Amino acid sequence: MSRLVVVSNRVGLPSSRGGRAGGLEVALTEALQAKGGLWFGWSGQVAEATSTAPKLTTLNDITYATVDLGHSDHRPYYEGYANGALWPIFHYRLDLLRYVREEFDGYLRVNARLAAMLAPLLQPDDVIWVHDYHLIPLASELRRLGVGNRIGFFLHTPLPSPDVLVALPGHAALTEALAAYDLVGFQTRRDLHAFQSYIREEAGGEVTDDGHILAFSRVFRAGAFPIGIDTPTMETLSTEAAESEEARRLRDSLAGRSLIIGVDRLDYSKGLPHRLAAFEHLLATRPEHRGNVTLLQIAPPSRSALAQYKALRRELEQAAGRINGRFAEFDWTPIRYVGRTHRRELLAGFNRTARVGLVTPLRDGMNLVAKEYVASQNPDDPGVLVLSRFAGAAQELTGALRVNPLNMEETADALHRALIMPLAERRARWEVMMEGLRRNTVGAWVDGFLSLLRRPSDQAEQEPLPPPRPPRAAA
Repeated sequence: MSRLVVVSNRVGLPSSRGGRAGGLEVALTEALQAKGGLWFGWSGQVAEATSTAPKLTTLNDITYATVDLGHSDHRPYYEGYANGALWPIFHYRLDLLRYVREEFDGYLRVNARLAAMLAPLLQPDDVIWVHDYHLIPLASELRRLGVGNRIGFFLHTPLPSPDVLVALPGHAALTEALAAYDLVGFQTRRDLHAFQSYIREEAGGEVTDDGHILAFSRVFRAGAFPIGIDTPTMETLSTEAAESEEARRLRDSLAGRSLIIGVDRLDYSKGLPHRLAAFEHLLATRPEHRGNVTLLQIAPPSRSALAQYKALRRELEQAAGRINGRFAEFDWTPIRYVGRTHRRELLAGFNRTARVGLVTPLRDGMNLVAKEYVASQNPDDPGVLVLSRFAGAAQELTGALRVNPLNMEETADALHRALIMPLAERRARWEVMMEGLRRNTVGAWVDGFLSLLRRPSDQAEQEPLPPPRPPRAAA
């Protein structure tokens, strides 16, 4: 079988990953361990100058090829266009969109440099799998260098509808760059339909019944591939973690109270201020829960150099303090706000302890935290998942209590219902969700995407087409 080459913005070397919680990093590691191959991308280090060649480290049949970014590249590429323009627009936050022409140029420049460093490492039969919004132009740059391998792309964020996407400066160039891939994957059918609508309405292209896209003088495929988790491992991990010293300490500290848990990166897409407001409303309107329930919100910082993230952290800390000041008793604090990362196994034990998992992003591509909460539960006494309808996972986890996180009263009502839900209903809801999680594992996700990527397109074979043009700066 051909070698797998995974490309992502960030490569976490095994020595630096530790036991951090799941997500893209864990999913990619599991994929490479199953297939073997090369993982290429940014090292996470910002240096005086960008690397001219990657640093190679091999462990357990995986070669890690990492590149340092110089200050003059990192700022416009990562802090600039990727997280100042793409991230907010993909999460429907037009009010936070910041576009600077030089940052878009830097985004394209870094992708070109990464392609130039990756190309010499490739073997003729490698299958290349590129991940996420940071690297949309990578395939077009590889094609410009003569790389003819099968290349797939997977977008882990949502993709907005065309009327939102067209507000992004550079949208036409980036969408054309996607045509350089043989397969473009999305988390949900909603995201896929948004892409297909853009192709028809804005690019003047065609979408065939079998999933082919005909646009920009290219033929390629697009599909929905909902990412899963390693369900059996999570079940085992949570069972063992429930007996850990930390889990016992947590249970002892609760003194018989019910636990609501939220685990999120500190990001405006996660709806954390709305979540705290809903919990406050629960306590204000349902006095029977005062002194009987605790919210543990774990929110490690991300992109902490950006102003809006600093402001969000201050807002949450102030809100938690205000709510605690309003309702706390001498022996009970309603909110425990923790702003640091915890090991994956520790979180599994905490999830198993929690009566309610609270996952309420304003918009999310999938949200593996929701799936991990469900997989961590005790089958004999499972908790209840309260889940935003705007998370991709909501389309699969039909046993959750779905809410609109913008509706404070609705979320508070769902929390109340979850806290008083009878055991028989909790079991029934959990079993429905676990059936899907055991079927759609991360292994099934990898196999489904790669099997289609490795299969040549009949239409493309019948009608050879020129390589796409590399994207250029927006006018």
